[in-house]
Amino acid sequence: MRTTSSTGASSVTDAGDADGVVVTGLGATTPLGGDAASTWAAMLAGNSGIRAIEEEWAAELPVRIAGRLKAEPGEVLDRVQARRMDRCEQIALVAAREAWADAGAPGVDPERLAVVIGTGTGGALTMLGQDDILETRGVRRVSPHTVPMLMANGPAAWVSIDLGARGGAHTPVSACASGAEAISMGLDLIRLGRADVVVAGGAEACVHPLPLAGFAQAKAHSTRNDEPERASRPFDADRDGFVIGEGGTVVVLERAGFAAARGARPHAALAGAGVTSDAHHITAAHPEGQVRAMRRAVAQAGLSPLDIGHVQAHATSTPKGDLVEAGSIAEAVGVHPAVTAVKSMTGHLFGAAGALGALAAILAVRDGVIPATRNLDAVDPDVRLDIVAGEPRRGPVAAALANSFGFGGHNASLVFTSVA
Repeated sequence: MRTTSSTGASSVTDAGDADGVVVTGLGATTPLGGDAASTWAAMLAGNSGIRAIEEEWAAELPVRIAGRLKAEPGEVLDRVQARRMDRCEQIALVAAREAWADAGAPGVDPERLAVVIGTGTGGALTMLGQDDILETRGVRRVSPHTVPMLMANGPAAWVSIDLGARGGAHTPVSACASGAEAISMGLDLIRLGRADVVVAGGAEACVHPLPLAGFAQAKAHSTRNDEPERASRPFDADRDGFVIGEGGTVVVLERAGFAAARGARPHAALAGAGVTSDAHHITAAHPEGQVRAMRRAVAQAGLSPLDIGHVQAHATSTPKGDLVEAGSIAEAVGVHPAVTAVKSMTGHLFGAAGALGALAAILAVRDGVIPATRNLDAVDPDVRLDIVAGEPRRGPVAAALANSFGFGGHNASLVFTSVA
């Protein structure tokens, strides 16, 4: 059931609505922290997880900065198991276990439990590393675990095995929209009656010379090697590109009636989602597709643009990309929402970015506080939005929109609302 404000705007979802979908568990491991709570605290403090890459392999690269994990996932997993997993898979499992525990380990029929973990590159580190071994040491030194470590569905598969989920294990691979699209798919699975609980999110680990060199050649990556913490600066007039990051975020989604029956206390409701494609260009975003994604998410949530109080922007810190999104936000929902961009602190987590943005939006709704965008010294004069800067903004957030856009024209927007 949805309540209506004095202005006629519908904004709050009743957690007992059997047809609704709620978020009951949160898990993360990011450049800001080894779990969701520490990541959120660091966001509110305005910390940066971006630092110099000290390894020798980076010495000759034009880009020598990245958002590296704050805590090593291999240190909290079984040693033997961790050695058989790509870093991306390790990240997904760590985040999923935290989210599952946070949800109270729901007692659900395994055939009504599904997993959806998106990724942009999957086991890229394994593929590149084992290729190096093949070339330099020969075929007999290639790991027998190579294929299950490099496959893109590995993160979802490992999580489904760990939780005993038999309702499906799915892997959206939609570049930087993958994590948000995974959460959207989780919403669909519950609404279609195929699952009562879905563990959904994204994971990525591809800090490696090849992607760093490739993005540098494409002039997409910041080259502020001497000041890593100031390199990612969404919407700032002096931005010069994104910063590659690694990490993962996973949420537990439940049919609201199922959650209520077991006494779960949701963080927020997932009220709507919009997924579109530009059919325009392999790397250049088109505002029309972004606008459609946002409008679909808001409409599916049963809201109007005026109900959206906060937008967690995709905003990667590229000169062109931020302007396209700024215009799209203004057209889709207006200039009134408080907008922020957590990539200013974490860098761009690619396939996990949408899930991390969702986490920030969920917690903004739950706690009534919006993190500030870091490194925003002077807003680009062509960005006509209310960008949160300096200090977090406190006050009720009844509905938040989280954007995620990726190469290939993939667009995903999610709407989260407070629960009664």
